[in-house]
Amino acid sequence: MNNYEYIIASLPAISTDWKFTDKTPEDYLAEIKSQCSNADCEVIDFLRDGLADENLDRDFYLRAFAHKNRFIREYFLFDMNVRNAKVRYLNTALSREKGKDVMDLPEGEFEQAQALETIFAGNDILARERALDDLMWDRISELTIFNYFDINAILGFIAKLHIVARWYKLDERTGRERFRKLVDEVRGTFKGVSYSPEA
Repeated sequence: MNNYEYIIASLPAISTDWKFTDKTPEDYLAEIKSQCSNADCEVIDFLRDGLADENLDRDFYLRAFAHKNRFIREYFLFDMNVRNAKVRYLNTALSREKGKDVMDLPEGEFEQAQALETIFAGNDILARERALDDLMWDRISELTIFNYFDINAILGFIAKLHIVARWYKLDERTGRERFRKLVDEVRGTFKGVSYSPEA
């Protein structure tokens, strides 16, 4: 049996601006998995697969929606809703076909649709990415609010750790340069993309 209380008690309390010290995300993950059952390690690996953008195809989402774990089902439903909303916004902004590249799967009720419209309306690309991650962070907290010592609490920690690691590797200055480069690259394909860095 997994000692969830011990595992969770040993994890740091992280926030969106938390900084790594002597341990890497891989260190935390290895420690967690070393104390989990094979069944729980499989759930963790499924989550990690879904945290890699290149794996997020129709087949993955269908498997996620049919998964026995509630956190997996609801996390990836929210993830798909956010990604679809982003694609729809870009389709409109770039005068593309309305349904182009939208994941054609049942989405269900999406209460954060209005919040996303506000986020997408911003001119600063990096600020929009941060706001999207904040929205995802809040959703993770909602999904684990009553999960104190179980696998869902651990999955929530790993999902949040992924967000922290992303911004730790992508500091503000480097991030703005990378996004500027990305915009320069897509300007040759799509019209209407703009980048407005803060002073």
